[in-house]
Amino acid sequence: MNVPLTPDARGVLAFQDYSPRPAIDGVFFQPLKVFRDLHGSFMEYVRLTGGRVEGLPIDFEARQVSLAAAAPGRINAFHVHPRSIQDECWCVIAGAMLVWLADVRDGSPTAGVRRPFVLTGEAPGLLHIPAGVAHGYKAGPEGAMLLYVMNEQFNINDPNEGRLPWDHFGPELWEDDRG
Repeated sequence: MNVPLTPDARGVLAFQDYSPRPAIDGVFFQPLKVFRDLHGSFMEYVRLTGGRVEGLPIDFEARQVSLAAAAPGRINAFHVHPRSIQDECWCVIAGAMLVWLADVRDGSPTAGVRRPFVLTGEAPGLLHIPAGVAHGYKAGPEGAMLLYVMNEQFNINDPNEGRLPWDHFGPELWEDDRG
């Protein structure tokens, strides 16, 4: 280093890693356009033709649209849909959340890969989560409103929601960044 530091500072010094996060097969984030003026804003979430979502790089038939409200700091993790194929497209429309994805698909080329995403109402977009990718979130300090579309309908008599412990991939995923 070119700048001399005290031994105490040198001993705890860390550097932020800005390298690209590893990809998970089938996961993508597609920003949405928000049209703003002095009177407010307008945003298209999804455009449907015959039940199919237009403009995605995959074929996605919308079967249900849901809304979830998360209290500030709420951790809702992890779950996966193993009984039938259920893909989801998430969009935070208010507040913010830290989302962690983990590929738990046996035989997937990216099995074992974990990746975070920060979703916000300020910069909305669609996060596509394919079946077999475990997902969970931690709501930001103001909470969050999550709008999501699924290609499978929820069945209250036979829920397709397998739960993994919130800390299955490590409790450090949910720790606050104090750096």
